[in-house]
Amino acid sequence: MNINATFEKLSSMRLHGFARAYQQITETAQTEKYTLDQLIAHLVDAEYDDKYNKKLDRLIKQARFKQQASFDQVDLQVPRGIDKDLLLRLQSCDWINKSRDLLITGSTGVGKSFLGCALGMQACMNEMKVLYVTANKLLDRLTYAKADGSYFKMLDTIAKVRLLIIDDFGLKEVDHRQGTMLLDIIDDRHGRSSTCVTSQLPVKAWHDCFAEPTLADAILDRLTNGSYRFELHGESMRKILNNKRNNF
Repeated sequence: MNINATFEKLSSMRLHGFARAYQQITETAQTEKYTLDQLIAHLVDAEYDDKYNKKLDRLIKQARFKQQASFDQVDLQVPRGIDKDLLLRLQSCDWINKSRDLLITGSTGVGKSFLGCALGMQACMNEMKVLYVTANKLLDRLTYAKADGSYFKMLDTIAKVRLLIIDDFGLKEVDHRQGTMLLDIIDDRHGRSSTCVTSQLPVKAWHDCFAEPTLADAILDRLTNGSYRFELHGESMRKILNNKRNNF
């Protein structure tokens, strides 16, 4: 048996995980420790893990998260209104499979963006496409897309994302044109995929962020009905972490 030829064939078929595991076994002379079934299972698992990790890296890169966050890093010891039971339910990503939305509100630094990114990371781990963007950048990009003729292409790209995270909504007023574009996005996604919106403002104050009341009604009706919510409160997590560091 020509092992080098086998490696070349595995490489040409892009079975890199399989090839690495097989090479490791042959170089360490561990073939005899496996039965045939165990050997095949080991090699298949190695290839599966390799492809999964590459896909995960690609999904994380495409998501453009503001920060790397995971569920393990969410601090549940600090009292700030996080419903632990709801958080654990959301961890399964079943809410995304059911095309439910999530609204996270709270003051600056309380952990809204971190929580949104942690949920986005969990979706990536479940092999779902995610996109993170601040509300202001999203509206700016939509405006530019309108100007250069790529608007409908951008809408189509966003519509294919399983979870869209819109961070820091409400920092500035949404004018009529921006409201129309935002409605296009929310309407395309409603009942088909999930959107997570974070804001310093309570949901009841979101209506006042729009220059056009009828657009506000249409957008908020789709976002708020049937959505999950976290209403966070308390001190800034940045301040709490700084205090912890200073005490060491």
